[in-house]
Amino acid sequence: MATDERAKNVPDQPPTAVGYAGVLRDLLPVALWKTDTEGVLIEWSLAAQDLLGYAPEQLLGRNGIPILVPEANWELAGQLNEKVIAGDTIIGALPVRHRDGHIVPMEMWICPSSAPGGGTGILVVAVETSAVLRMRDALAAMEGLFTQSPIGLAMLGPDLRYVRVNDALARMNGVPSAEHLGKRPSDVAPGAVTRALERVMRQALASGVPVVDVRGTGRTRADPDHDRTWSCSCAPLLDTNGQGLGLIASLIDITEGQRAQAEAERARRYFALLAEAGTRVGTTLDLRQTAEEVVRLLVPQVSDSADVQLFEEVIDPEEAASSSHGVLRRVAVTFPDPEAPTAKLVVGMTFQVPAGSVYEQAIAEGRPMNLYESDLPTLMSGPHGDRLRTYFAGRMCCARLVPLVARGKVLGAVILTRTRDREPFDDQDRVLIDELVARAALSIDNARMYTAQRAASLALRRSLAHSSLPRVAGLELTGRYLPASDHAVGGDWFDAIALPDGSTGLVIGDVMGHGVHAAAVMGQLRTAVRTLARHGVPPDRILCSLDAAVAELGENEMATCVYAVHDPATETCVIARAGHPPPAIVDPRGAVTFLNGPPGLPLGTCGPGFQTERVELPPGSLLVLYTDGLIETRDRDIDQGMRELAGALRELDRPLDEISDRILDQLLTSEVQDDVAVLLARSLPYTP
Repeated sequence: MATDERAKNVPDQPPTAVGYAGVLRDLLPVALWKTDTEGVLIEWSLAAQDLLGYAPEQLLGRNGIPILVPEANWELAGQLNEKVIAGDTIIGALPVRHRDGHIVPMEMWICPSSAPGGGTGILVVAVETSAVLRMRDALAAMEGLFTQSPIGLAMLGPDLRYVRVNDALARMNGVPSAEHLGKRPSDVAPGAVTRALERVMRQALASGVPVVDVRGTGRTRADPDHDRTWSCSCAPLLDTNGQGLGLIASLIDITEGQRAQAEAERARRYFALLAEAGTRVGTTLDLRQTAEEVVRLLVPQVSDSADVQLFEEVIDPEEAASSSHGVLRRVAVTFPDPEAPTAKLVVGMTFQVPAGSVYEQAIAEGRPMNLYESDLPTLMSGPHGDRLRTYFAGRMCCARLVPLVARGKVLGAVILTRTRDREPFDDQDRVLIDELVARAALSIDNARMYTAQRAASLALRRSLAHSSLPRVAGLELTGRYLPASDHAVGGDWFDAIALPDGSTGLVIGDVMGHGVHAAAVMGQLRTAVRTLARHGVPPDRILCSLDAAVAELGENEMATCVYAVHDPATETCVIARAGHPPPAIVDPRGAVTFLNGPPGLPLGTCGPGFQTERVELPPGSLLVLYTDGLIETRDRDIDQGMRELAGALRELDRPLDEISDRILDQLLTSEVQDDVAVLLARSLPYTP
């Protein structure tokens, strides 16, 4: 019953009662208590109860000093009470004993207060020291963050209106800090990006979950002519009850970082493209195919179009004339833009370099140049020039003309353009373009030189080739020549020479190497053999002359050769060899033998001389002369090749052409690795 009576003495807590401090209670609980003139507690707030553990009924009506003040401070407390009752106000930090016995340091404001019934009592306003320190540190941190941070910071209310912004954010937006307050982000910096950020902020408020690194690109008053990229993060502000108070948001300008990252990525792509150029351009030695590879490499990775043009004298030097000087031919072009008048930009079209134009200047100086709209009239002359000029004027954002220069020679030029859908060429683009075109020029020049060399080689071989072997007494003849590649010729050859005394000279040879030089040496040797043979020089002496001739060409020159003279009257053949594989002889019964006489040294070694060997060739016999490409390959040595050749010399009662084809089919079962020459001579009955 006593407890109920004490409860009845506790006053109700009106809205204005001591202990209800609204926001302040959440941030910094303030304890209040009051004593009368005798030091008896007459008021005790709920905050004091929360901080010190005493309920009002446990303290009201009792002297507070023995209960709340540590014993060591009783005397000090009495002195302070006297001063306050005398009219002083005291502010200081004093310890207070909690109900459970531990000491609570508190910041106090102690002042006089009117007591019931008259007289002066004491009012104490106290807060826990640790709470004050926490608030002080938090405020200092917040103030420092807002005043010193280079990051844009803002506090926004639940309606997303600015409550506070720092100077960094004001500079980003180009709007003073004061003009932010009370406005939403979309009011300060209108645009789609800001509206999207507001949607993200509302989601964060609704979910209570922070949002980190939301990126957007746009423009503000601070830099209205350029796009900037920002990273925005925001976190809800909650009170102690978990209710949303608003947001704190940060904004970081990451434009330079994004730009640097984009530049690094572009540089990586460009380096990869340069590496790729080595594998994609020059895969063949065909001039036009190489030009097509160039445009496929450049479009669309670097440009929106590419036009490769070569001088006529580069494409066909044999047909070049004064009338074709300065004439360019389009050899490869690509214009993927559907608006381009591609029907007017056809491969094979020729045009004269316009006199006095930037084109002529770039070609003359051999250096790349940017093209501008004013350059188009001279570059786009011709029956379709108006349509091309209109297209480029409307769609082109930039163009570059890069001469194709290789080994000091201008071969032509490449014109590249970009449409207005892309950024113009910058310095990095231009460096890449010039390097790619320079590499392409070397590939095109390699193809040009190869084409010229092959044409010269084939022309030389045609001039030295046999339209047909001669008809001679006592022999039936046939021969074959197979180059190791369709793209090159070598120094293998054979010949048959009708001599003045009715005999026949038979020769086969192999000049070391391939190409024009080997073919030229072969031509010299063939001419020398024909000349010496018609003067009746015997086989061993002919080889001596050839040995001296090859030696005079240089120490790196070498050739092998077999020269034989067939006498139909005696049915014999005198043969001399210079380091060449031994001829095969098949007698009328089908027995195959290889000559085992002195092989001699190759031509060009200046050896001690050459010896001859006389063999019988009765009617029906077959003499087989061949070069080493027939019997020797990477996976087959000479001995095995000779055995296989002997095996192919069967069933000789067939036309020589069939026998020759069968030999090649059986021995050349894989790709030809070296030039091959074969000369077959079958002896016939002789009638003077």
